[in-house]
Amino acid sequence: MKCPRCESTLYRKNGRRNDKQNYLCKNCGKQFIEPAFPRSLEGELLPNSNGHTKVSMVETTEVPLLKDLPEEKIIEKSLGSFSLTLAEELLQTILSPNWLESAAFTKLLLKIQQSKEIKSKLETGICLLLLDAENLKLDVNSELFLASVCKYPLQVKMAFANWRNPSIGKQDIELYNRGYQLVHVPGGKDSADAKMIALGACVLRSYPTVKEILVCSGDGILNHLCNQLQNQGLIVHWVRRQGQNLQIENRNTGKLTHYSLPMATEVPSFEEVVDKIQDLIKTEQESINARLNSLVAVATLFQERCDINIKNHPNQAEIDKIIPVLDNSLTESLPQEKKEAFAKVPNGKALDKLLLKIIQDIQTKSPKTKLSVPKLGSELQKITGESPNSIIKKLKLGSNFTKYLESSPTFTLKASGKEYEVTLVLCK
Repeated sequence: MKCPRCESTLYRKNGRRNDKQNYLCKNCGKQFIEPAFPRSLEGELLPNSNGHTKVSMVETTEVPLLKDLPEEKIIEKSLGSFSLTLAEELLQTILSPNWLESAAFTKLLLKIQQSKEIKSKLETGICLLLLDAENLKLDVNSELFLASVCKYPLQVKMAFANWRNPSIGKQDIELYNRGYQLVHVPGGKDSADAKMIALGACVLRSYPTVKEILVCSGDGILNHLCNQLQNQGLIVHWVRRQGQNLQIENRNTGKLTHYSLPMATEVPSFEEVVDKIQDLIKTEQESINARLNSLVAVATLFQERCDINIKNHPNQAEIDKIIPVLDNSLTESLPQEKKEAFAKVPNGKALDKLLLKIIQDIQTKSPKTKLSVPKLGSELQKITGESPNSIIKKLKLGSNFTKYLESSPTFTLKASGKEYEVTLVLCK
């Protein structure tokens, strides 16, 4: 339909006149009523219409212009003009303030939102738990662990049992408070298992968003249910009790997971246990090394301060016992490359020569210095890398360093307070 004045197709409804729709041209402001033909052309109609809709002379003038076009182009032009007009009318209706505030528009938005939520749930998926309450009991911690094993969130829980059976006790109240749907079955052998199979086989009808199922029962007959659920494309976990543990078998991958009921924790696999033991051993070794390094540092500090404080110490005998132990610990903790740099003492003659050299060097540097047994032993350890007592025992020259010096014809021990001063026999 076009404006009779400017032939524009842009117009809008503008009330009614004589029970007919009145239109207003947006281009020139002309108001007109259907049919939009000028009065001078209303009678100029094509003859032989055979009772069908009459065509005006205005349309017949366009026919010669369309004769030269193919039939496909003519249809395309007509449909294109109609589609454009319909689209404009729809846009005007939808974008009008009355339509945006109408109840129909609100219902449309609700339907779109519901369809999006349904699509989102179908794409996300949920997990469903089927529990044979007569065969297996699940506490809160066990249920939380089963939920952690699953890929999808656990949202639906169903428990099957003859709830009139006195042996059930108050388990129905506990499960109901934890959000379980309680399914009652009559008494009889495998009655709960049969109901689980019947309901589980068509679970997708009631819960189309289910992607994963936990079948909690140790009865072997439920193997048929697990197979049926797998054939429907679901992830199936078969939960059974073995002594004090729960065994969770992923029927799709064959993976087994174990859960300790008394300890409320997962039971690790053999490989995981080995890894944990190795980690503990490594940690303990690092701790021992750290403590040994600390002991070496303390021994070194004590050895450095020994010459200052030991002379007037009231327990000289105890110190003489402690120093070799600390020296031995210090020597054993040294790296291998440092040990190789120390001088070796193969026999007693070599030991005497080394001790003579140490005494002569000390007397050369400070002639008035009194050389005590601990100081001589400390200087010997710096050169050999071994404690004096260790050298004496290794060479089988006595029980300790002090007694060796007493029995040696080369050295003489002279008591000076609570310690012994070492001198040479030749120097007397």
